[in-house]
Amino acid sequence: MSSKSILITGCSSGIGLCCARGLQARGYRVFASARKAEDVAALQDQGLEALQLDLDDSNSIITAVDEVLTRTGGTLDALFNNGAYGQAGAVEDVSRAVLRAQFETNLFGTQELSNRIIPVMRAQGHGRIVYNSSLLGLVAMPYRGAYNASKFALEGLVDTLRLELAGSGIHIALIEPGPIKSRFRANSLATFQRNIDIERSAHRAHYEGVLKRLEKIGPAAPFTLPPEAVLKRLIHALEHPRPRRRYPVTLPTYLFAVARRVLPYAALDWMLARISRNENR
Repeated sequence: MSSKSILITGCSSGIGLCCARGLQARGYRVFASARKAEDVAALQDQGLEALQLDLDDSNSIITAVDEVLTRTGGTLDALFNNGAYGQAGAVEDVSRAVLRAQFETNLFGTQELSNRIIPVMRAQGHGRIVYNSSLLGLVAMPYRGAYNASKFALEGLVDTLRLELAGSGIHIALIEPGPIKSRFRANSLATFQRNIDIERSAHRAHYEGVLKRLEKIGPAAPFTLPPEAVLKRLIHALEHPRPRRRYPVTLPTYLFAVARRVLPYAALDWMLARISRNENR
């Protein structure tokens, strides 16, 4: 059991909620955050120490961090950057504003939060910061360009941060899930329908398949795992004396990590395009 403290973003459902519950049961003092006030209330009803944190709002980040540090007396052992969403749509259909919004949450807000925690961890001489990335931070899939780009950028930023924090006592790790049971697709469907002009797009025919995939009830991809698979990797990243730099989750992540290293670009493109066609049928 542990008495360590951790702040987790994106705890309204799925991976964040699972990890908050699992770590609390393991003895952690968990600060479970969510963007919406009603989700914060729901987390509190479940017995979690919850607070509001909107990654798109700098003032919200500052307020949340100050509140956590007030409650802990100025320390924090770990941060799990889990909060994110996926913007579906062809790259040519994604406006600058929509692309910016994807990066505000998945990259800018995430790192702004981390940058407010790093000085605390430097002062105490230890800490763990874990980022929830994605299989799509390793390889790109069609009609996910905004999300692909945000996760590729996150991986580059985190790799740099890890090098810069060497010797500080702060360990940095990436978790790279493939398909996980969560509300991710439902949330992606909402942003897709809100932000993409489907009827006027040159990709309209392809979007019929995208909609079918996003609207499908239950797992939409082979080898889908429950969020507990991410919790298992998170526990290792938080507790092992020598945490790994990357934690692949699900068979597709392992396979594509290898494929990216060994296949020619043309063969990798063919494989990814074929998978996309099959999943959008």
